[in-house]
Amino acid sequence: VQLQASGGGLVQAGGSLRLSCAASGIIFGVNYMGWYRQGPGKQRELVASIFSGGSTFHADSVKGRFTISRDNAKNTVYLQMNSLKPEDTAVYLCKFRSTTSSGVKDYWGQGTLVTVSS
Repeated sequence: VQLQASGGGLVQAGGSLRLSCAASGIIFGVNYMGWYRQGPGKQRELVASIFSGGSTFHADSVKGRFTISRDNAKNTVYLQMNSLKPEDTAVYLCKFRSTTSSGVKDYWGQGTLVTVSS
């Protein structure tokens, strides 16, 4: 099973994008979905996450501008990004974590590039 991220692109500052990350098949026991990003010359950082119970986390740098959501039936996680800033420019990666009786397994998507021009 693979994760496919999409929705990135070039946008002007102040604009919006919606990222999607879908699994190519069924993944059992997904209890965590997250969006990470890695900007030029920067370390990978957690942007937002959503847990199986529905609770969410958003990094301070995106709070109030980005919103994570999910569709369990489609095994898909979304990131709505509004009021984009040039410093949001990065490759955005999605991650699913599955916890089953066999153990814990992380799945990563290939990343989608978001470029915000000033």
